[in-house]
Amino acid sequence: MTILIPILGDQLSHGLASLRDIERKNAVLLLMEVAEETTYVRHHKRKIALIFSAMRHFAEELRADGWTVDYIRLDDKGNSGSFSGEVARAAKRHRAAAVRIVESGEWRVKRMIDGWEKTLGLPVDVLPDDRFLCSILDFQTWAQSRNDLVMEFFYREMRRKTGLLMTADGKPEGGKWNLDAENRVPPKHGLNYPEPMHFAPDAITTDVMALVEDRFAEHFGRLEKFALPVTAKQAQKALRHFIRTALPDFGTYQDAMVTGQDWLYHSWLSPAMNLGLLTPLEVAQAAAAAYATGDVPLNAAEGFIRQIIGWREYVRGYYWMEMPDVADANALEATRPLPEFYWTGETDMLCLAEAVRNTRDHGYAHHIQRLMVLGNFAMLAGVRPQEVADWFLVVYADAYEWVELPNVIGMSQHADGGRLATKPYAGGGAYINRMSDHCGPCRYDVKKKTGPDACPFNALYWDFLARHERRFGRNRRMMTMYATWNRMTPASRDAYRSSAAAFLDALEPAAKGWARAE
Repeated sequence: MTILIPILGDQLSHGLASLRDIERKNAVLLLMEVAEETTYVRHHKRKIALIFSAMRHFAEELRADGWTVDYIRLDDKGNSGSFSGEVARAAKRHRAAAVRIVESGEWRVKRMIDGWEKTLGLPVDVLPDDRFLCSILDFQTWAQSRNDLVMEFFYREMRRKTGLLMTADGKPEGGKWNLDAENRVPPKHGLNYPEPMHFAPDAITTDVMALVEDRFAEHFGRLEKFALPVTAKQAQKALRHFIRTALPDFGTYQDAMVTGQDWLYHSWLSPAMNLGLLTPLEVAQAAAAAYATGDVPLNAAEGFIRQIIGWREYVRGYYWMEMPDVADANALEATRPLPEFYWTGETDMLCLAEAVRNTRDHGYAHHIQRLMVLGNFAMLAGVRPQEVADWFLVVYADAYEWVELPNVIGMSQHADGGRLATKPYAGGGAYINRMSDHCGPCRYDVKKKTGPDACPFNALYWDFLARHERRFGRNRRMMTMYATWNRMTPASRDAYRSSAAAFLDALEPAAKGWARAE
């Protein structure tokens, strides 16, 4: 009896649940490159190349490990272009008696899988994805017991569950759960920023890059100098390199932004984790071990681990609890189209130009660029959140809907009405000036509040607060800012709002077809 085991492109883990407790002689593993997955949004070239290369390398490893692998390439004759089509063809080709698969990471793929049993006429066994540390059911149970979905409390539960950075008597190392107060230091001159480990493309990756350049020439992004890890062994080397060279200073400078420095002390391990080349637990354990040996300070280890076992697990649980309604959420009633400069990088605002350039060149920007520059601007400007979410899903190599959508709709755009975040992540030019070196050489003057030469973030910030005073005026975390706004003279308030309107009126909307084919 043949069991068909489809393995999706973000399930490239040898410890995958569907590969356990099964006779290899009875199994056929199916990996599929399909057009539908490359074009439901027009993904960054580097993202497509990364996934296809990692899939092809993983298939070779599986074959070497004794598995029977049926690998469907994008340009294979007869490729149906969809997961469902390829599973149906493979089930017929191998006379499968049943299908066994790990649950998908995305809602739309779950809906496909839910229909397979009926369309295939075969039993379909869907297994939990236990590479995550918190199951979907466990998260929902936790959430139902609370009035507010505060990530900090979830994170503490995950620390207790994993034992990471915990003392023998069940207390957090150092006596505090969260050391963020130590992790907001502006960049200093003369810091020695290490680059992540680079991996030269081999023959498999080179072939994939040629395919991507041929088939997806019009997609956003660049493939030059592609150097991401595409195997588990490479990803583990990248992890060790990060722990040794960058993690010691990651905590202190994790919110910093420096012109021309694309990586700073960030790991850029998220593409490997989200593909399955690394598990979140092994990454977090490596950071904890470095702290235990004295090679990494506690604020760095804690800040890094919190992003993995806290935030990453939290947004995944939130996604599955809130879908599908959250995808259409627009609590702030934002309707402006995404500006064209998000695709071209052609703007005089240096912070935004740098973030878009980095995104275009690498399929990467670190979390503060994403949240407090790109996301913050879109929210202040009133950009429709679904266009913002499409952009983020397209442009980042680590973007999958389960992690991207909550971060954009909930955290970045506050479009869920505060379900995920208790206040909007809004900021003016002063924050960017404090955490970066962008403002000095920028065409706009961050110290000017209004007028054509003033940093646009300044007027946009106050205009945003004014537009949404009924919603946020009683928010205890924003009362100080509204008190400042209400102390301003009518003339000052009018100047801010007029400056914001003039700037927004001049924004060029993005052409159609960048994110989704028209």
